[in-house]
Amino acid sequence: MTAPSERKPDWRERVRDVVYRGLVWGDRRVPLGIRSLLGVLFLCGGVLWFLPVLGIWMLPLGIAFIALDIPWSRRRVREWMRAQQRRRRARRNRV
Repeated sequence: MTAPSERKPDWRERVRDVVYRGLVWGDRRVPLGIRSLLGVLFLCGGVLWFLPVLGIWMLPLGIAFIALDIPWSRRRVREWMRAQQRRRRARRNRV
């Protein structure tokens, strides 16, 4: 049996990490209106998840990009991002 520090993250953790990194990038570097357009493109790519390179991971990222442009949902997305950052740091400190 593998030690807890050696175990690989499950798919949910990997999806959370991809979405978190994408949101940090989008929040810092992509202008306001372009984020929504990018979110729609990610949603379209997520619908075509069965094709190579595209995947189901694109759906939550697309929804979150669109949510970053909606004022009343932006706070919730940022709270989620902070929670993910704390979770990543805790996981790194355990190893």
